[in-house]
Amino acid sequence: MATAPVEHRAHFDFSISFANGGGMSGEGFRLDLPGPGLSEAEIAALLVKHLGLALVGEVELSGVRIVEEPHRGSRGVDAVPVEETRVIDLSHPIEAGLITYPGLPAPTITSHLTREDSRAKYAPGTEFAMDIITMIGNTGTYLDSPYHRYADGGDLASLELSGLVGLRAEVFHLRDAWTADRRGIGAATLADRELSGSAVLLDTGWSRFFGAPEYGAGSPFLTEEGARFLVDEGVRLVGIDALNIDDTENGGERPAHSILLAAGVHVVEHLTNLDEVPARGARFTAAPPAVRGFGTFPVRAFATVGPSH
Repeated sequence: MATAPVEHRAHFDFSISFANGGGMSGEGFRLDLPGPGLSEAEIAALLVKHLGLALVGEVELSGVRIVEEPHRGSRGVDAVPVEETRVIDLSHPIEAGLITYPGLPAPTITSHLTREDSRAKYAPGTEFAMDIITMIGNTGTYLDSPYHRYADGGDLASLELSGLVGLRAEVFHLRDAWTADRRGIGAATLADRELSGSAVLLDTGWSRFFGAPEYGAGSPFLTEEGARFLVDEGVRLVGIDALNIDDTENGGERPAHSILLAAGVHVVEHLTNLDEVPARGARFTAAPPAVRGFGTFPVRAFATVGPSH
């Protein structure tokens, strides 16, 4: 089985002066590196490229530390090549009694035909199990279609597979970018990449609470501004590893759902394992069954990373 490559980042303070006057500085900056053996001059060049600066005079770095740490998507740094294709499961398993969202019913699983009963119906040595699952569409890791929000929106059966399978994944690793006082993910956090046609996946780390009471309160979310930005950028799908794409503690408003689904942008909630997916270079798939008159349903979401991607 292929394993994720070791990635490195540099932590440092910097000061930049421009050839035509002025300057800028930063403290505690973190930058993806293509490897661990870069000089300060090479790191400085990557910093300038990442920031997209012109007419730079001098760059001074201080307190440089190179650490093993997953990339966060710095511009100008290619993903570390993967020799074998990896498939990363991004879905929570569904089982009887699972609580996905507080207040929604848990699935029940019963038997329609037991193995024991089936023996009387088939040839000796042949047996089957047929089971019935009763669940709300919002169970486990699931996808929202426009019909989920709008009566005249497209249902699950209307969705084109081209918008659900093999999408270029832009993963934003945000586990250190939000706090209990600043839970919203806004446009500025997502503005450093070319996102048109992609699946934008928000890795907040909240999935570590899935199935526990802590999952239901204080969850990070996408802001209204962030949702409008992603629509304007032309994304095809937005996923998050948290309770909801919206803030569920704002009195019932759902601006992110409303904006994204009105624009035909699919929403996948309750993802997991996003920390295993590189910031760039993966492909994302999340396809529900084609159910008519239904707006949301569980998916087996996964990312593929490898030579062909």
